[in-house]
Amino acid sequence: MNCLPRKKVEIASAPANLSNQFLEIFTPDCICFLTDLVSNFESSVAELLRIRKYKKLDLESSDELPTFPEPIKNGDWKIPALPPRLQCQHLGLGDVSPSNPLHFISALTSGVNGVQVDFDDGHCPTWSNTITGLHNVISFTKGAFHSDEVPPLEKAPLLLLRPRAWNMDEHNIFIGGKATPGPLVDFGILIYHIGLKLTEQNVGPYFFLSKVERASEAKLWNEIFTWSEAKLGLEHGTIKASVLIENILACFEAENILYELREHSFGLNCGIWDYAASIIAKFGHRAGFVIPERSKYVSMEKHFIKSYINHVIKTCHQHGAPATSGMAALTLSHSDIDKRIEITRRVCEGKKNEIEAGVDGFLVYDSQLVPALSSLWLGRPPNQIDSEQKNATEITREDLLQLPVGEVTLNGLKHNVRVGIQFIYSWLHNGVGNFILDGAVEDSATAEIARSQIWQWIYHQVPLEGDTRRLVTKTLVKQCIDELYKHATIKSSTNTEDTFMKQACQILLEVVTASEFPEYITTYLYNHSYFRAAHSQ
Repeated sequence: MNCLPRKKVEIASAPANLSNQFLEIFTPDCICFLTDLVSNFESSVAELLRIRKYKKLDLESSDELPTFPEPIKNGDWKIPALPPRLQCQHLGLGDVSPSNPLHFISALTSGVNGVQVDFDDGHCPTWSNTITGLHNVISFTKGAFHSDEVPPLEKAPLLLLRPRAWNMDEHNIFIGGKATPGPLVDFGILIYHIGLKLTEQNVGPYFFLSKVERASEAKLWNEIFTWSEAKLGLEHGTIKASVLIENILACFEAENILYELREHSFGLNCGIWDYAASIIAKFGHRAGFVIPERSKYVSMEKHFIKSYINHVIKTCHQHGAPATSGMAALTLSHSDIDKRIEITRRVCEGKKNEIEAGVDGFLVYDSQLVPALSSLWLGRPPNQIDSEQKNATEITREDLLQLPVGEVTLNGLKHNVRVGIQFIYSWLHNGVGNFILDGAVEDSATAEIARSQIWQWIYHQVPLEGDTRRLVTKTLVKQCIDELYKHATIKSSTNTEDTFMKQACQILLEVVTASEFPEYITTYLYNHSYFRAAHSQ
């Protein structure tokens, strides 16, 4: 492969016991491709991040609120016809980090339509996890990953590859003296090694794009796809991607985002936790944008979330694209049969409501729920793109910004503290991107809304339910953190566990009391000295 004038490439040594996997990934031609990819697009990525900073300053220094931009073209355009298997996305598994081979195997044998192969929310990007995850995906496409346990590529669920979002760098790869953008690393390595194989089997390459904020960012992804196809000899439009509309600004630009990616698009997806957290990230300093605790006030039943999902559905279907919804987080982790039945009922009821709203598919975390959720789609067409939707009314700015009014309970505050600390602890100690807490999966998306709410409640000194004289303050939050740490210390079995728990408590307090709201907890944590020391980065 012919490279551009070569920049200095520095790649960290192979993690322990992963030398063979490392060498299979970082072949000379792969390094050449990755170098060219980064060299072509790093300035565009840097400009994208600068624009985000400028926009955030504008929002903080004015009363500006988002508006719907004018459509780029007249409204009768459609995305190209989708490959057969992308036309039905009824049920997929989410948060599947391929760095966990047992979870990856379970997902590949689950019988769902697709697996969200996750290098983002459900993945902790240690160097070891990154190498392991990339290698496992590459090995599977070659038929070399537990071939006696998983189906072959053409019969397995579709691999829906989710690279890191724009906010994440890769500290272990420097090109031209700079850390490389994490999404370019993940996408570049995957498309180079498996793009042609997926194309030959008519099963990809397909991607989920996280945390996109503006149509210009979707346009950049489109340029990256087009460049990669030309470089690798793939037909234009071979790469397909679904954009996760999980940012309040992206929701207002949903139509233009879809348009910019139309030749490479297989629709849009909703993610309510990141979406709610983004409202706090963009407008949390304004008193009118306080969001009460998520367990009661952030759900499909609330007007601002229902409006957001209906807007995404209408936007997609107007242009012939599928609209999928987020992941059911509840799990059948209880042994009690009555509790398992009740959880199954609750999940099915919620997803049935989403089907009736018009979604073309959704995700679930626990594969044990697959049979029950699959039954909801019996007798239905592959998608609902051409169906008349009951909720296809025009969505206004006021609908999207009509936040719920409610109170904050002490238990709600403590739950957010638990989620935040446990997430940070999992990253530091275990190098794990998600975990089960109180019967539900928690990952970076739920950690984002949890810590964002704590920051916002402190910032606005929100009163607690039933006692308006008791406010959420730094002192109260520290008391909650100290209480949790004391309880965890009693259960801790080693000094190492205690050290990581103490560090997790310290980092959470840093994040929720910062004068300037940290945009992403994953960026904050990945750049933290404790994380780098824990994983030798």
